[in-house]
Amino acid sequence: MGNRGMEDLIPLVNRLQHALGSAGQSCSLHLPQIAVVGGQSAGKSSVLENFVGRDFLPRGSGMVTRRPLVLQLLTADTEHGEFLHCKGKKFTDFEEICREIEAETQRITGSNKGISPVPINLRIYSPNVLNLTLVDLPGITKVPVGDQPADIEYQIRDMIMQYICKDNCLILAVTPANTDLANSDALKLAKDVDPQGQRTIGVITKLDLMDKGTDARNILENRLLPLRRGYIGVVNRSQKDVVGKKDIKAALLAEKDFFLSHPSYKHMAESMGTPYLQKTLNQQLTNHIRESLPGFRSHLQSQLLSLNKEAEEFKQFSPDDPARRTKTLLQLAQRLAVDFEKLIEGSGDTVDTVNLSGGAKINRIFHVRFPYELVQIESDEKKLRQEINYAIRNIHGVRTGLFTPDMAFEAIVKKQLSCLKRPCIKCVDMVSQELISTLYQCINKLSSFPKLQEETERLITTEIREQESKCKEQVLMLIEIQLAYINTKHEDFIGFTTAQQTNNQANKKTHAGMAANHVIRKGWLTISNLGIMKGGAREYWFILSAESLSWFKDDEEKEKKYMLPLDNLRFRDVEKTFMSSKCVFALFNTELRNVYKDYKSLELACGSQEELDSWKASLLQAGVYPEKVAVDEQGNGAPENFIDPQLERQVETIRNLVESYMSIIYKTIKDLMPKTIMHLMINSVKEFISSELLAQLYALGECSALMDESTEQQKYREEVLRKHAALKEALAVIGKFSTSTCTTPLPPPVDSSWIRPSSPTLPKKTSVRVRGHAPSVPRVPSNASSKSTDSLQQIARQHHRAPPSVPRRHLPAIPNVK
Repeated sequence: MGNRGMEDLIPLVNRLQHALGSAGQSCSLHLPQIAVVGGQSAGKSSVLENFVGRDFLPRGSGMVTRRPLVLQLLTADTEHGEFLHCKGKKFTDFEEICREIEAETQRITGSNKGISPVPINLRIYSPNVLNLTLVDLPGITKVPVGDQPADIEYQIRDMIMQYICKDNCLILAVTPANTDLANSDALKLAKDVDPQGQRTIGVITKLDLMDKGTDARNILENRLLPLRRGYIGVVNRSQKDVVGKKDIKAALLAEKDFFLSHPSYKHMAESMGTPYLQKTLNQQLTNHIRESLPGFRSHLQSQLLSLNKEAEEFKQFSPDDPARRTKTLLQLAQRLAVDFEKLIEGSGDTVDTVNLSGGAKINRIFHVRFPYELVQIESDEKKLRQEINYAIRNIHGVRTGLFTPDMAFEAIVKKQLSCLKRPCIKCVDMVSQELISTLYQCINKLSSFPKLQEETERLITTEIREQESKCKEQVLMLIEIQLAYINTKHEDFIGFTTAQQTNNQANKKTHAGMAANHVIRKGWLTISNLGIMKGGAREYWFILSAESLSWFKDDEEKEKKYMLPLDNLRFRDVEKTFMSSKCVFALFNTELRNVYKDYKSLELACGSQEELDSWKASLLQAGVYPEKVAVDEQGNGAPENFIDPQLERQVETIRNLVESYMSIIYKTIKDLMPKTIMHLMINSVKEFISSELLAQLYALGECSALMDESTEQQKYREEVLRKHAALKEALAVIGKFSTSTCTTPLPPPVDSSWIRPSSPTLPKKTSVRVRGHAPSVPRVPSNASSKSTDSLQQIARQHHRAPPSVPRRHLPAIPNVK
């Protein structure tokens, strides 16, 4: 391995990466990219090979590097290479890597000196490298040869700018010693993107090939043509050495002897050569890492602080300690009781802002869902009158009755009371299901102990089912009590005299207890059945009152669109369409009249089933009921027309009496159901969890087995301890890095005005620096131009960045050849 300068830096960074890898984190130090820029055959590839310490790049005369080579060095236990275009294949022979680079270059560019901006991506894994990215770029040339396009210089400049424009890229500006440094294209390009010289290092190659009697002493001493970071001279292997398989280590020794024996360079031999270049780059990496450490350390310290308490508990944790198991069981049982009660009573530690749950959902069952279920069992007007008609006539038999029979009233009331059983039982079922859902929310915290979680769930679920059965018995008893005695002396019952003097509509409004202008609900709804010619589905602001449904353009309620009276209105559900996820219901007129303009029904859509149920409950409160089929159980069809006026009066009287009495029953049931369920179910389950659960768990006789940890919990505990230790180790490594390394200050600025920038500059008073664009080149074949444009677009897509706007040299116009 030729690069020995990294020996001090590699172990520290590798230890840090290893520590962070144990904690499941990445070392986000983002080490800089190193790009080698220079003219054709300036020795760029040799500099990179010396840096890596391996022969793996194609060598030869002329333009050998014809595609960018993005070389990623990755720390690993073994040494091998991988190409992005050869996924899954590992190259352990570096000569084979060289052949693959040549083959891949020719596959895109051909064998006649063509170029392409599409990079070759190579990864080299080795235990002797840092995680760096090196870029070998094509040499700058001016005269096209072979299949190269006429604007070859422009394309290569754009290609180079793709990489060196990044602030995180160190630029090695390579210039041969046997050429005029003032005309160095590499230094000119570096000057364009790094005018302060903060990331540019001059590299002088081929010092051994200078004419006798000449040297580059003034340049290397940074006196003749100064750079801020100065110059470093290197002596690479010649083509003869490469063909002769001269080892890189031997080449480095020869380079050292050259500087020590040369009279012009021996006084500066310690600051020349490939090892010193490596040391300079390593120091730059060290500076970068040290600058990144404060923020990185703060991030690790915050993570360590968050784990300290849990890690300390796990360190003192003894899984097989009986006392620890008993204490944990007691704590978990108490915590479960507290969490369950908080969810029911609404004082939880965390507030769900997305969905209703626990006590809030049970409250909604009591006061929205249950009243809605009660209203659904009410017969519609025609069916109720038909039943009263049949009851009166069947009681009178063959005789014509002169008085209103009270037996008809009792028969209708008892039938209505019997219908209450289904919604009451359904209410108990819904509350029971919600209690079980609440239990699942709380019991998930016992997942670390699977057997305890299973037994706790079984015991509490059994208790809920037992209390549910008792509650249903009590609810059915309440209904049987109501059936046992029809109390016509109730203070709220209207009586026969009042019933004969009250009409149906006035009684309905009295029962509702609402003024005509009382607003019941406001909200957004979408009218979904309007045709496209009339604007299609649109959202409006709806206001529901006791007598009408109005909608406005918006919630400012300034522009009223329509007011729909509620008389003779009913509603029904509408199935969701394939293309819509909204919940829809429809309003229609029982007398088959148009509801809105020329529409027989008005379909209204809302966003969720919960919102739909809420609107239905509001409509019921306003006296708009669900659709019912007016056919009795015996299939007698529609009610008969009342021909006998006396019978009509009797039906009206019974109807008013039934409605009055059932309103009393509904109020009573709405009041007693929540109280019954709360007492027999909810409070009993809470009492069981807080007082009896722990005793029943102990009664199982398997306390030790109940507290066996799950495999997931064991892994989690081990992971927390491992992460805690890894973070402490990483912080220790960072501290050692800070004390064992030093930062080299940036050299002071120098007068680099001798480098003529490749683009015109503005006067000094202008603070904005504008980069010129290359002039058009005449007589460029159209196919070559399109090919180069396509290649640039391709590389831009590959690297997810736009083609650069970079400075370009102004080339002389190509003369017309006659």
